[in-house]
Amino acid sequence: MKKIQQGFTLIELMIVVAIIGILAAIALPAYQDYTVRSKVSEALIQATSPKSLISEAFQSDGLAGVTAAANEYNARAIADKQTKYVNDIQIDNTNGAITVTLEAAATAGFPTDAAGTTLVFTPNVQGAIVAAGVTGAVDWACASIGSTTATTRGLVTAAVGTLPAKYAPSECR
Repeated sequence: MKKIQQGFTLIELMIVVAIIGILAAIALPAYQDYTVRSKVSEALIQATSPKSLISEAFQSDGLAGVTAAANEYNARAIADKQTKYVNDIQIDNTNGAITVTLEAAATAGFPTDAAGTTLVFTPNVQGAIVAAGVTGAVDWACASIGSTTATTRGLVTAAVGTLPAKYAPSECR
């Protein structure tokens, strides 16, 4: 009489569990970085309004317009600029650079190396930081802890941010 095999052996099941464990160990850190990057992308969205403000001010009144727009924006209440993941947005009134500060770790669920860090957006005209007497279209350089992408594109940054590059959008690395 023939005996029919009816299932998996213990060794086969252990191999499958080991493979799943290895895949989970690799996927979990990548997923955690992905979730932080998706939260940081809100900083890019929140920066669009101040970027438009500075671009329009420069086009209509040059550097004096940038200074006036920055002073007006910075005078707004912090609560008007805050979101779940963004703590504050400030504009430098000398060159129009926008600094977006992320929320603290406890508030937004950021890891400690990303909590409270900054991204800096610098307006460029003709490949240089905006200056008096210069005309042209405004292009934006973004910088986290580095500014390689902006430099590659021929743009200048007023300052670098403090957000680690692994969490920054590709435009800001």
